[in-house]
Amino acid sequence: MDLPAAGDPRSGRAVVALFGPTGVGKTELAIALADLLRVRGERPVAISADALQVYQGLETLTGAADERDRTRLDHRLVSILPVTETFSVGEFAPRAHAEIDRALADGRRPIVVGGTGLYLRAALTDMDLKPPPPSGLRERIEQRVEAEGVERLHGELAERAPAVAATIEPTDRSRVIRALELAEMGELGEPPEESQLWTSAVRRPTLLFGLVMERDELYRRIDARVDAMVAAGAADEVRRAAAAGASKTARKALGFDELLSGDVDAMKRRTRNYAKRQLTWMRKLAGVRTIDVAGRGSLDVASEIAGLLE
Repeated sequence: MDLPAAGDPRSGRAVVALFGPTGVGKTELAIALADLLRVRGERPVAISADALQVYQGLETLTGAADERDRTRLDHRLVSILPVTETFSVGEFAPRAHAEIDRALADGRRPIVVGGTGLYLRAALTDMDLKPPPPSGLRERIEQRVEAEGVERLHGELAERAPAVAATIEPTDRSRVIRALELAEMGELGEPPEESQLWTSAVRRPTLLFGLVMERDELYRRIDARVDAMVAAGAADEVRRAAAAGASKTARKALGFDELLSGDVDAMKRRTRNYAKRQLTWMRKLAGVRTIDVAGRGSLDVASEIAGLLE
């Protein structure tokens, strides 16, 4: 039996997916939506689709739901790994699928909350994910990027796989590195995971909502959020994680390196740039219903979403 496409309001007890840039208010919205759904007799559960909120000890830095938030709404896949462990989307996908399937089997409403585009897609779809690189390969490519520049390596990729290189911006460091990894492994084929990223096919009926606001306002919120994180002890959190031997994936958290060096302004710039990439992802997502949340409270936006679930 075919599942309804993402965004089909006739899909019954659909998965709700909330995507948006950092600082837009995804966690607050998920909690407000859960409050409304409980009034209707539903039992919602939030499932995080964030690459860094999986780490214990980085909750302030990554903006993970705190103890108060998790008391109001059960959050899964948050703070589940020690900061010393590496983690990948290939390891995340089966965990997310299991949480979503368990929630549906128990008659609960899954609310997938994502800020990492690839992890959101992995949670909602059956992606044929490529294998992780062998030990040392990524490090060697990253060293070349540092020494030669990402655009030079993009040119190398264009010679080896022009069709793949054409889908990647010459300045997109992470995707250039991943494509070169796959080329070295003999796994490149089509643009890496690209053919599956933007499909409308989903594992379960899904209503996908993309949260947006005017960019200047978003950037003001990001800057204020970073200041609040620093005031709440994010720098101490980072120093403890570094002293504990934080893994290379944990160190990718926005602001990790910047706070280690005491450069809060650099953290703000990096976070704003990341928000731009998240918005680019959103524009490509199939079946997404965009909601402008500027000037609106979380309860107001939650009411709009809840109305589409009736």
